[in-house]
Amino acid sequence: MQETQQERLIILDTETTGIDPKAGHRIVEIGCVEMIDRRLTGRNYHVYINPQMEMEQEVIDVHGLTNDFLADKPLFHQVANEFIEFIRGAELVIHNAKFDVGFMDHEFAMVNRGLPMTHDICTVTDTLKVSRDEFGSPKTLDYLARFYRVDKLVDRTYHGALIDAQLLAFVYIEMTRLQNTLNLQHGDGDEGATAGIRRIESNRNPLPVIMANAEELKDHEARLDTVEKKGSAPIWRLSVEDIATE
Repeated sequence: MQETQQERLIILDTETTGIDPKAGHRIVEIGCVEMIDRRLTGRNYHVYINPQMEMEQEVIDVHGLTNDFLADKPLFHQVANEFIEFIRGAELVIHNAKFDVGFMDHEFAMVNRGLPMTHDICTVTDTLKVSRDEFGSPKTLDYLARFYRVDKLVDRTYHGALIDAQLLAFVYIEMTRLQNTLNLQHGDGDEGATAGIRRIESNRNPLPVIMANAEELKDHEARLDTVEKKGSAPIWRLSVEDIATE
């Protein structure tokens, strides 16, 4: 019997000194969030990097990282191996992957130690392209976060790499929820592929209906209060009278 391999995703984002590595721009922050089988593991990779160059104020205004703050941080070649080992073998989930992977590969090449390119060690899913397929046009991470009502789950005063990776993880879970639900398994081997639909007997006994007790209703309302405080509008808020009449 073959062991089922767990799906390991790394939700990744970077912050940089500009938009074009060919113009000498560098990575200043890497943020990664690990998910296994669509569940956050709590294991992250986060590092600030000294770009060995002065950043313009308009760039600093975006991510909030100053030249003084980055001055004593490690250089990319000092963290390259640990970064590669963290992402190796995973599927990278990145919003606008062409940008981040372009910077990563440029940094790997600059180390000049025979480091692999990103596609040599990882597969890549670009949620920008996924959003284009889903919505008819590519959408920003901010748009997707608002659409899926997860924008209030993280504080994005600045566009930090780890913060944006955490937000993208929530977006990805919501974006792929329906796809995951429809990915039904009918069994192993040829038998599962040809088993067809299993019908329920029409003369079966009715299923018992178990009503929530007062304590469970209280816990339910408390949970919905928490959802509202995070900025969402719960659709399950029913009063005790509503439930009694259902």
